[in-house]
Amino acid sequence: MIKKLRVDHRLLHGQVAFSWTSALNVDCILIANDSVMKDELRKTTLKMAKPNGVKLVMKNIEDSIKAINSGVTDKYKLFIVVESIADAAALINGVESIRALNLGGTKATDKTRNISKAMNVTPEEEDILKNLVDKGIDVTIQMVPEDSAVPVMKAL
Repeated sequence: MIKKLRVDHRLLHGQVAFSWTSALNVDCILIANDSVMKDELRKTTLKMAKPNGVKLVMKNIEDSIKAINSGVTDKYKLFIVVESIADAAALINGVESIRALNLGGTKATDKTRNISKAMNVTPEEEDILKNLVDKGIDVTIQMVPEDSAVPVMKAL
């Protein structure tokens, strides 16, 4: 069962590893990211951030979609974390059962504008988010479980 899909450019860190896994009562975290799979140092770092008692799985986007759709992840209370809005959209488009997206944080660059405390989006990402909302996906901004979830359209 997918408990949450979250965009967080830091992927797995204290806030995600402990606040969200505890609040969601998950037993497995799936890091869905193409670049992590090619970077042994990042994989090692992510493994060290994993909370005790929670399984950590790392797969590229394509393999993540295949695994979820195959049913192999159904036995877990699954928390999926992706690095970007584009990765989240790819998962949502590839997995029919994902109907919600939590936006946690993305990096500020010279091409982004800030829409909340930690969310920075490019014009292309704004279009992706609007398309997801138009398709009926519940897209909210929420850094930590204690914060109120804000519908993304209020911030755009």
